Amino acid sequence: MKLLTFADKELWTKLAAFGKSMGSSEAIRSAVTSVLADVRERGDAAVLDYTAKFDKARLTAENLRLPANVLRSAVKTLPRKDVANMKEALACVRDFHKKTMPKSWTAKNPQGATVGERFYPIQRVGVYVPGGQVPLVSTVIMAAALAKLAGCPEVAVCTPPAPDGSINRGILAMLDLCGIDEVYRIGGSQAIAAMAYGTKTIKPVFKIFGPGNAYVTEAKRQVFGEVGIDLLPGPSEAMVIADRESSPAYAAADLLAQAEHGSGAEKIYLVANCKRFITAVNKEIERQVATLTHAGKIRRILEEGFVTVLVKDWKQAAAVANFVAPEHLELHVDRPAIKFLSGSITNAGAMLLGEDTPTVMGDFTAGPSHTLPTNRTGRFASGLQLSDFMRRTSIVSYDKRSLKKAVSVIETFSRMESLDAHGNSLKVRL
Repeated sequence: MKLLTFADKELWTKLAAFGKSMGSSEAIRSAVTSVLADVRERGDAAVLDYTAKFDKARLTAENLRLPANVLRSAVKTLPRKDVANMKEALACVRDFHKKTMPKSWTAKNPQGATVGERFYPIQRVGVYVPGGQVPLVSTVIMAAALAKLAGCPEVAVCTPPAPDGSINRGILAMLDLCGIDEVYRIGGSQAIAAMAYGTKTIKPVFKIFGPGNAYVTEAKRQVFGEVGIDLLPGPSEAMVIADRESSPAYAAADLLAQAEHGSGAEKIYLVANCKRFITAVNKEIERQVATLTHAGKIRRILEEGFVTVLVKDWKQAAAVANFVAPEHLELHVDRPAIKFLSGSITNAGAMLLGEDTPTVMGDFTAGPSHTLPTNRTGRFASGLQLSDFMRRTSIVSYDKRSLKKAVSVIETFSRMESLDAHGNSLKVRL
């Protein structure tokens, strides 16, 4: 654990350097470029080769897509209580995002013309769902469910297979509950390539969604422009801001929860105004980590990806949070401090207010999507939302009366930009 103080003149430089390790290396960029080019050139054959190489699963083009009956039967293989809880999480997420549905509108502009916006679901989208050691069942809700709610006519999902070709049954069941029936057993950058460029088996999509490892994220970066992408969510981040009255056990538990994701590049931050509290949190971390399944991986994050910042007041804490722009920000402080911090911090991906609101609530069930900006991109990007699955078209309608009111404006800009044909396109109508 690295301990920094706000008084350190090099604080911002050190924090920026601390977060840079999440970036893509040249080796990753080169490897991904090669895979993308190969899939673009050889299609299904390349996808199958990489699936055998990286996932140890030997499939054929005919069985890349999961049969509909496999999806439908997955729910029956799970305990009823699990299915009920999955449905409850799905209901919470749907309920939240229904309230954010963008609405088409029209109005008159100052010249008397009709203007407005119309929103349409994207025709075909692709969703990547991480599998492997950490099968992110919740990602299905946080992305695929939004696509269905937005009304996207076609939703294709890619998720990596086990060596025997199977897919985690929790993922399959959640896909069925969300109403998804187009699912491919493909992972990694080859899945992004297949969705972006298309193959004989897989129809290309218009936009790709979902988190992934460094290779998946780099692939999304490289195909952007050919297709749309949601954002570039990297390894998980969490920041806890706490005071001397906070529970060290709560803070420790929440930091450990985000450290266990497994990529090895997670970042966790503790910001506090009391050195004694920081010491207490570190003791709690040591006590709790020994009881956890992924203790080995978590200890690596504690050594390389954990930083604590000692501040004097909440103004300094807000400055640190706005600089880091953490994916998840927990405020373990009293109500007056929550009010100040939540009003002063503008760069967090998700804010969890009060120490009884751990990040896991947002990860699994609260409502907002858990696909959030990382690596300081929260300074200019937001978490996944329903409108990301839609596109907007502006509407403009003039008549002769409103055209006459615009003549002077059009003449001015046509002259200033030396574009007389622009001006003439209005004149011929009058």
